[in-house]
Amino acid sequence: MQLTGTVTPDRPLLVLAVAEEAAYLDGELPVLLTGMGKVNAALALATVLAAGPRPSEVINLGTAGALRPGLAGRTHVIGTVLQHDLDDRVLALLTGHSYGDPITLAADGPTLATGDLFVSDPVAREQLAARAHLVDMEGYALAAAAQPAGVPIRLVKHVSDEAGEGAAKAWRESVDDCAKVLAAWLAEDRATA
Repeated sequence: MQLTGTVTPDRPLLVLAVAEEAAYLDGELPVLLTGMGKVNAALALATVLAAGPRPSEVINLGTAGALRPGLAGRTHVIGTVLQHDLDDRVLALLTGHSYGDPITLAADGPTLATGDLFVSDPVAREQLAARAHLVDMEGYALAAAAQPAGVPIRLVKHVSDEAGEGAAKAWRESVDDCAKVLAAWLAEDRATA
């Protein structure tokens, strides 16, 4: 976890998994690098929010894999996020309680599946595509940490790969371009705010 800048109630906190995704941010806003994965993401954001002050909102900028055709090379603001690696159905049968329900963030936008697995297997990709449009490793955890703290959150994902064979290589080759696109998206969003 690495926090750069000062969190204040009058501006957003930018949250990204790794420095490669933040390479072209201008430093005007505070940036939290969480590390990859759900535990790192939730722990880092919860720590910052608990320490206070809280930001006006959290904006998670990051890369994602496309699970369906027609999404590659585009930036998406997520509508709903779910966990794909938590077997909530079995847990509900065992305990009578639901854990990890999907979180709705906006009325419109694609569904993001979050899990501690870099999806590169075609079979896993096909199964996830029935439930979601995109896949990442931090989004759900960040939303789950921000919502109980009363901090609005937006998940903004640029597609870096097709979440299939060769996804790891594609991510490495495209992350720099994705970082440029995410910085441009942020500049445009801030200009219209």
